[in-house]
Amino acid sequence: MPHEILLSAFADEAANSKTAIEQFSVLAALGLSHYSPRFVDVTGSGTVKHVTALDDLELQRLAALQTEYGLSVTSIGSRIGKVKLRDVADASHNKYVAPDEYLRTEVAATLRAARGLGAKMIRGFSFYHPQGDDPWKYVDEAVERLGPIVDLCAREGLVYGLEVEANLIGQNGRLLAALTERTGRPNMVCIFDGGNLSSQNMSWMQVYDEYRAMRDHIGWIHIKDYKVDPGLAWTGVVDEERLKNFVPADMGDSAHEAILRDFRTVLPTLTGRMRSLGAPGVFLELEPHLKGGGQFGGFSGPDGLGVAVRALCRLLDYTGIGYRLRTMDDIRAARGF
Repeated sequence: MPHEILLSAFADEAANSKTAIEQFSVLAALGLSHYSPRFVDVTGSGTVKHVTALDDLELQRLAALQTEYGLSVTSIGSRIGKVKLRDVADASHNKYVAPDEYLRTEVAATLRAARGLGAKMIRGFSFYHPQGDDPWKYVDEAVERLGPIVDLCAREGLVYGLEVEANLIGQNGRLLAALTERTGRPNMVCIFDGGNLSSQNMSWMQVYDEYRAMRDHIGWIHIKDYKVDPGLAWTGVVDEERLKNFVPADMGDSAHEAILRDFRTVLPTLTGRMRSLGAPGVFLELEPHLKGGGQFGGFSGPDGLGVAVRALCRLLDYTGIGYRLRTMDDIRAARGF
């Protein structure tokens, strides 16, 4: 089917305890076959680690569990690019890491996790510019830092997805498109996230315009929605108070219906490009934050993720985009029939 999308979710959104078994049980019960790892307790000991901090045995255990539960990795939910671009003091609490050191530490750890779990893609970001300054002034400097990271991904056969997010240089679709075009690497694509735009007090029309600005560079989409609170004045920076207003994809101000109708027209072309890069296709990945979100993660719970999956499926049915959840055929295959 030319207009078919792949469904995925950030697994840690699903689990109260963050154990791998709980995360995978929820995803499998909801019918998903793909996931992105982020924070996880692999052994059930109560110790939660970011996936890039897992040791070799923990990665092997996680890989075995994902096979047991019939799951494949969509992308590594990395933290790459969530550090300061420059070593300057500002109102933020983000740290600075020198480029060479960053390649040896955070980037290397992320590539190691991708190898261990069979990932084909890495989710990343575009660095923090000095708070309060114009992000456009820092696009070329960010490109200089992104280039070597994307090149290392290419050597591993990986796609680097640059996510749109508030407070970063790539905080809107126009900036993300500029970063991608100036970096000029075929294995670098954009990740659209409507909730990361509407939480900046953008109207649904503004969100749609930002989507259109980056549309031709999109590799996959995060599904997150946000209901704008007119009582919260926009200060130019997303604060924690704003991160309480996330809702399912059919209830917010992120223009998901209009975006999916348009995305359907370009889906065959983008699917072909992603497959040429080694990915199985184009994903819609749920990161709904229905019970809370923050700078480095979010939480929906088993019930919240279920609500989010059903809302997205209703939208896909309405906009005529095909998708697949697990069926009895999958159960038969798992039983060896």
